[in-house]
Amino acid sequence: MSNSFPDWHGTTIIGVRKGNEVVVAGDGQVSLGQTVIKGSARKVRRLSPGGYEVVAGFAGSTADAFALLERLEAKLEATPGQLQRASVELAKDWRTDKYLQKLEAMLIVTDGAEVYVITGAGDVLEPEYGIAAIGSGGNYALAAARAMIDSDKSAEDIARRAMEIAAEICVYTNGNLTVERITK
Repeated sequence: MSNSFPDWHGTTIIGVRKGNEVVVAGDGQVSLGQTVIKGSARKVRRLSPGGYEVVAGFAGSTADAFALLERLEAKLEATPGQLQRASVELAKDWRTDKYLQKLEAMLIVTDGAEVYVITGAGDVLEPEYGIAAIGSGGNYALAAARAMIDSDKSAEDIARRAMEIAAEICVYTNGNLTVERITK
């Protein structure tokens, strides 16, 4: 029996580190097939496990991403102030746990000093040039941000403009942004 239910699409998330500031921005569009279901989803969140500030953006299934964010918070509580260790532990669980293996999402996480992309393949990737992007319009946003990173623009200005460019190109990305900034 094949599943004829259309795929969910519609996320672009970017993280930009410049100087002592990291900005994570995400669009608000969720599409089912060729239909926009919602234009104002909030895919970037601030987490504060034990008072430790982390910003996370997610692409993929919302329920799956929330399950992963809950696990990340638990890992951060177990390893306070150690985003890299918590991220590696989450990726390890995600890859080996039978329940988690079925989750379809990706995360960008930052504590203001480090930026990581976490995937279900067990990857914890630290991006080059301080820029990470995921989702359907991620490559467009990444290219735009890389072109601007050496300019006088702030991390937030770069993230906003890169998301604007991605929204102009990717039909699964809109201009309704959630932006979170964190500094170290």
